[in-house]
Amino acid sequence: MKRRNFIKTTAGAAILSPIAPIVQHNTAPGVNKEIKATEKMSSSIQIRDNQLFVETHTQTAIFIDGFLSSLKNKQTGEEYIQSYDHADYSALQLIYSRSETVDFNEKRYGKTSLRQNSDQQAEFIFHSWDGDGVVTISADNVTGDLIVEQSAYSSRPGLLACRWNIPGIKQHLQLVAPFFQGVRLKLDDPLIKDSRWAWPMYWEAGLAILQSEEGGFYLHTRDTEYRYKALKVGSDTDPFVLGMDTEAYGPVDNNLAAGGLTWRINVYKGGWQVPAEIYRNWLWGAYGLAKEEEKRKAWIKDVRLAVSWCPGDPAVLDALAKKITPSKVLLHFPDWRTDIYDQNYPSYLASESGKSFISKCRKMGFHIMPHFNSIDMDPSHPAYAFIRDFQYRDLETKHLMGWSWVNGSAMGVPESNANRMTNRDKNVMIKVHPGLSMWRSILGENIYKAASELDLDCVFIDVTLVTQNLHNCLVESMTSTEGMKRLIEHTGLLGKGLVVGGEGLNEITMQGQSFAQAHLFKSWQTSTEGLERAGGCDLNSLLFGRLCRTIGYSGLGGNTKDEELRMQIHIEHGAIPTITINSANEVLTPNSAVKHMFDLANS
Repeated sequence: MKRRNFIKTTAGAAILSPIAPIVQHNTAPGVNKEIKATEKMSSSIQIRDNQLFVETHTQTAIFIDGFLSSLKNKQTGEEYIQSYDHADYSALQLIYSRSETVDFNEKRYGKTSLRQNSDQQAEFIFHSWDGDGVVTISADNVTGDLIVEQSAYSSRPGLLACRWNIPGIKQHLQLVAPFFQGVRLKLDDPLIKDSRWAWPMYWEAGLAILQSEEGGFYLHTRDTEYRYKALKVGSDTDPFVLGMDTEAYGPVDNNLAAGGLTWRINVYKGGWQVPAEIYRNWLWGAYGLAKEEEKRKAWIKDVRLAVSWCPGDPAVLDALAKKITPSKVLLHFPDWRTDIYDQNYPSYLASESGKSFISKCRKMGFHIMPHFNSIDMDPSHPAYAFIRDFQYRDLETKHLMGWSWVNGSAMGVPESNANRMTNRDKNVMIKVHPGLSMWRSILGENIYKAASELDLDCVFIDVTLVTQNLHNCLVESMTSTEGMKRLIEHTGLLGKGLVVGGEGLNEITMQGQSFAQAHLFKSWQTSTEGLERAGGCDLNSLLFGRLCRTIGYSGLGGNTKDEELRMQIHIEHGAIPTITINSANEVLTPNSAVKHMFDLANS
């Protein structure tokens, strides 16, 4: 388990401030209820002086040459876009590998024209030196949303995505976005300045909110087809621009075009919770999540404390029972197999000590999640012969994705077929595309055997967050993201039904998971500089908390100011109070930070 014992530094001298209690969100004050479909509200889309004027019952907007040049809230009167020189930007861009961007503008013999198709739709047509494209503008009479769809193409192969940009965002607005469970930051904050957030691993829901004092505006996409996309925050020259990327499925080597995803823009009055709840309501309806809520076990809501990377010492259980009622505790337990941690997956044979510890947990009333893995497997395992043609390959480099762990350092996966299968001592792990039915069957069989033998009602499957666009994106006509959803559902249905925990949390994995071990902002092994500014926003708790509760990940022992900060930020994100300890003594005589977690759990 040494690979996971990340934080051994005294960096981060922030003082632990009072930790906010867990907040259960209901309906935020001032939520704008969507108008019933039967109540038709008119929208206006008109061309005047080669500019496009759009008005809905919530907002007014002006588009010039494909740029959003004005966006005004009809309820508050606030304008969100400031004046800017269009010549300094490109409304539409092509995106190639290694973040290469190609502008569509009139600097190199380009031409942009505007055409009205109907009283409800208009198009900007781009003919540029290096490609062509269309940005279509329409409106939703029911919601008042502006609807923007961009597409672009070129004769040059290798196109990854097309991007539509919104420059001129007023500098006082804060971005509230589902990055690492929720951030609320100015666009020029170094934590997010000039960054790209790919869905769903890093941009955890297709939603971005720009908040001012009275309200703000938000953009989102209503995608249920697992289309890959990204949010670009700022550029190398201007932090106050947002770009919406629509990606093509890999492989992109011969790809010429991208597009086909619509983005919705609307305004609101009140706090950021207003648009967040509107998005959550759409998400619940689109995926039928009310039925998922009905399936959740009652005890999930009663958990008040979590222990991540719980040691297998029975004395730890006795110590915990003196501090808190066992039925309120969730244990994530990694070292329970005959094989050492992160080797020989997907074999899940319990050791005698693992059996004894799990049995004691169950008898005492603790909820325990033994550690399994969703897509990582050991290529020296016999099952590798069945899946070797369906390993993750990186979209751009085409390298096999995975890792090896040698002398305390991570390495990539061997590209030698022979070496890949003969280096178990180096913890070689490849990633299997979960769209492959055979993999879900193999994994399910092995989890089912262990769950039956150990009488489990709860399991943890690692790496569930790692789904993205790939060189081999589609397997059985399924993306890795859809495949992961299927894999989580398959696991939950094993035996008499299992409660599933996983690593990371996004709008797809939350649908089948009841618990998620969440990461802090760019702070996997060590805490990033400025981590304290990434707290204070429980966006994902609001979006997903009715289905999936989060627990902390690593470095939560409270032994340094940095660990205290990490514990605090998890709580601010709405996570269950979580500790990482190595001995019973750390429970019986806790430091102040661990004691505070017990106090929160028992409050």
